Amino acid sequence: MVKSDNFIYFFTTCGFFIGLMFSILNFSEPEEVLFYTLEITLVFYLIIHVAVISFFDFDKIAPFVFNKKDHENIGDYFIQELESRERVMDNLLVSLDHMNQQYEKFMKGSTDSNESYGQKAA
Repeated sequence: MVKSDNFIYFFTTCGFFIGLMFSILNFSEPEEVLFYTLEITLVFYLIIHVAVISFFDFDKIAPFVFNKKDHENIGDYFIQELESRERVMDNLLVSLDHMNQQYEKFMKGSTDSNESYGQKAA
C-alpha cells in the first residue's frame, strides 16, 4: 500500500517541473519565472491534498486517532470528582454559616438558654 505522503511528494515535484517548463517557455524575466514556478507548484500541492483527502476512509482511522470511550471515561471521572468536591465545599459553607451565627449570638450577648451572662455567673 502506498502512503499518502508519497503521492503528495510526487505530485508536488511534478508541479514544480511543469511550472518551471511553463515559465521558461512563456516568460523572459527571472522574477516571472520564479513567481509562476512557485505558483504552479502551490496549485499542484493543494490539488493533490484535496485528492488524497477524498480517498481517506475516516471511519477506520477515527478510532485510532480519537478514542471516544476513553475520553468519556475520563470525563465521567472528572465530573464525579467535581461533584464530590462541590459537596465538600457545600458542607464547609454550612459549617461556616453555623459558626457565623454562633459568633453573632455571642457578640450580641444572647445564649441558647435566654439567660444573660450575668445571671449565669451568679
